[in-house]
Amino acid sequence: MTDTTPTSPAPEPDPTSIETPAAADAAPLDAPEGPSAPVGAAPEAPAATVTPPQTSLASRGVNYAVDIVFCIDVTGSMDPILDAVKANALGFYDDVQTNLTAKGKNVAQLRVRVVAFRDLVADGDAAIEESPFFALPDERARFSEFVGGLTAEGGGDAPESGLEAVALAINSPWTRTGDRRRQVIVVWSDQPAHPLDASAVPADLRSRIPADFNGLTDAWEDAQGVMGSSSKRLILFAPDGPGWSDISAVWENVVHNPSVAGGGLSDVDYGTIVDSIGNSV
Repeated sequence: MTDTTPTSPAPEPDPTSIETPAAADAAPLDAPEGPSAPVGAAPEAPAATVTPPQTSLASRGVNYAVDIVFCIDVTGSMDPILDAVKANALGFYDDVQTNLTAKGKNVAQLRVRVVAFRDLVADGDAAIEESPFFALPDERARFSEFVGGLTAEGGGDAPESGLEAVALAINSPWTRTGDRRRQVIVVWSDQPAHPLDASAVPADLRSRIPADFNGLTDAWEDAQGVMGSSSKRLILFAPDGPGWSDISAVWENVVHNPSVAGGGLSDVDYGTIVDSIGNSV
């Protein structure tokens, strides 16, 4: 007997189950692609459908959203690097884009912000100056204006409040957009860093600055924290010494370029800074 039971139509796919591109923090940006799937023997399958394994991310339409926070020591000795930053602020976006394009990386969104620091004990309320994120190139004039208003002065004794600046940078309002993200902190200082001391931190900053170095390390290493585990980068242009050497010895995703203590980073070339940022993306 023939089965006359109506055949039920195949269920439509649930839109919520369709896979989307991997999140930005799923893997390092420059991880090599896996091997292509075997090509079938059917003659009509064109070879052009196989993606070459060395195709750049830019050519595949992968866009980067890059946030950069500059932690800048603005104590009295820092005139050389501060002058260089001021001179290049308006052209910073173009310089970074040129560098990244040469590396085959397409940046769809680039934002920068500044945490300028001195010495909380010696300079009090003048020890920390923060900017919001500036979206480049649209807000390049505002970025240049903020940097242009920074003055190299104060600082008291040699160690400065650099670790507090790094803590504030870690707790930035990082972007959540883009195919791939990079969260880059760049520190410029020619002095070692004071140990973290909660008693020296103004009340309005205490919620964003850990009480000690272990707490700061936890904030950086926290895989569930505000920074993505594979998207974060820390670039140090700072001398070997307390604070900076402790960070480079323990933290992941850190590049330490030792500077000359007390030299105002006069030994650091602006092009080297731009290239270091390009390499971190």
